[in-house]
Amino acid sequence: MKAKAPVIALAGISHHTAPVEEREALAFAPSELSSALARLRDELGAGVLLSTCNRTELYTVVPSREETGRLVPLLLELKGAEVAPSRFYTLSGLEAVRHLYRVAAGLDSMVVGESQIQGQVRDAFSAATDAGCVNGILSRLFHTALAVGKRARRETAIGRWAASVGGAAVALAKHVLGGLEGRAVLVVSAGATGKLAARALSDAGAGRILVTNRTYARAVEVARSLGGCPVPFSELTQALGQADIVISATGAQGFVLGPEEVAPALPGRAGRPLVIIDIAVPRDVDPAVGALDGVHLYDIDDLQEVAAPQGASLRELRRAEAIVEEEVARFQDWWQSLDVVPVIAALRQRAEEIRRQELERTLRRLPSLSDEERQRIEAMTAAIVNKLLHAPIARLKDGADIALYREVLADLFGLPLEPPRK
Repeated sequence: MKAKAPVIALAGISHHTAPVEEREALAFAPSELSSALARLRDELGAGVLLSTCNRTELYTVVPSREETGRLVPLLLELKGAEVAPSRFYTLSGLEAVRHLYRVAAGLDSMVVGESQIQGQVRDAFSAATDAGCVNGILSRLFHTALAVGKRARRETAIGRWAASVGGAAVALAKHVLGGLEGRAVLVVSAGATGKLAARALSDAGAGRILVTNRTYARAVEVARSLGGCPVPFSELTQALGQADIVISATGAQGFVLGPEEVAPALPGRAGRPLVIIDIAVPRDVDPAVGALDGVHLYDIDDLQEVAAPQGASLRELRRAEAIVEEEVARFQDWWQSLDVVPVIAALRQRAEEIRRQELERTLRRLPSLSDEERQRIEAMTAAIVNKLLHAPIARLKDGADIALYREVLADLFGLPLEPPRK
């Protein structure tokens, strides 16, 4: 019975299929990746975990399409989470390749064209590589995905209307308050997303920027680069009293802001509204904060309305999609070329067996030959075999119909034939 060909597969959950309160249950903190990848290595042999504020996805290679059904339960088990299976999607073959290419290009992001996802895909691949959880197929897949992301941004303008999730958060703040001029902004975080948001706020004309972080030195560093003021995390409540806008983007695994931190800051605000934009996953802000008088709480899912591309950006979007399709076709060519490797190896082995048998039979009949003459005859037979095989092997590698050629060759020479890759 023939073995089934391996299949690239993915299972995931994203902003397209689940709200933030369900996605955060599947978010992997950096400290959790090592043990999760070790488990994937044991269960699947290889796998890459991509976990961002908008998605958690598992990429792997399985023996057959039927095996993709085990990926969602495995993801849930890795996190000990309870999320309805209907919130997940599974893709295989070229659909999985196309999906990762679109993700790396920023085409599947909540903020289409955002730049952070490129680094997040690279970090996910690097973590899996360091954990010994990457095979040759996944390596090719992720290297090409990163190249696709770079090409899409180089050859189109998809990144110009939305630099990051932080930039979309700024747009939402301006939409709610009517402008940022003279507004005081508090950024809770000094990580990558928080820094991007702080820069965008500064460029948009915010009057004063406060930066707080559990590590005060990091808050000082970011505040200095923005001309803002660092705030010790222990003075968070006081800072809330001064702020008009709060953008929170920490990597904490629990709520950073709850009613007990926010409510004491409200009496001294003289009725000024407080806009809190929580762009963290898992969420930083307890949803109960949104029930407090004068507080307008938004989470990352609320960014979708202001982040939707329009007009000229839609034209660039179509150009980027065309690049993705071109690169998927290129990956397909490489993938199908792998099917001919076993056939070529079997053909060479069969030819070599025949050459050796005939050479030994001939040399037994010519016992008077010298060692040098024997070597010349052996070299000649090897050259004849190589020349005979050169043209069919070249056609097999480069032909327009690889599947047809490999089947014909296997049939003519009685070679073993594995099922084609999907």
